[in-house]
Amino acid sequence: QVQLVESGGGSVQTGGSLTLACEVSGFTSKKYCMGWFRQVTGKEREGVAYIDSDGRTRYVDFVKGRFTISQNNAKDTLYLRMTQLKPEDTAAYYCAANLGVWSCTAPARAPTNFNDWGQGTQVTVSS
Repeated sequence: QVQLVESGGGSVQTGGSLTLACEVSGFTSKKYCMGWFRQVTGKEREGVAYIDSDGRTRYVDFVKGRFTISQNNAKDTLYLRMTQLKPEDTAAYYCAANLGVWSCTAPARAPTNFNDWGQGTQVTVSS
């Protein structure tokens, strides 16, 4: 059973930085697309950054240059390094796994194609 456990959320001021971590267990698939998503109460969940099993990354425009997605060598921990944080980055952040795909193509990045999700970690950015 796939398990994803996020950590690292918290409160920071505008311009600050945080690094989120997602511990991954329970799957041995050699091909996958992993993603970080965020959600504000009352709004739809949106993708933020993605990484595939070959380490290729993709970002949505509003985080490019500020956020970095990565994974450790063992590929059992996913990270999201967030810098230059803004109040509009305030949200619950989730990691998720889309197993069995070779890369994070546009269809693979659709939230409905991610079958496994963590419980989320809150990030609050104050002005």
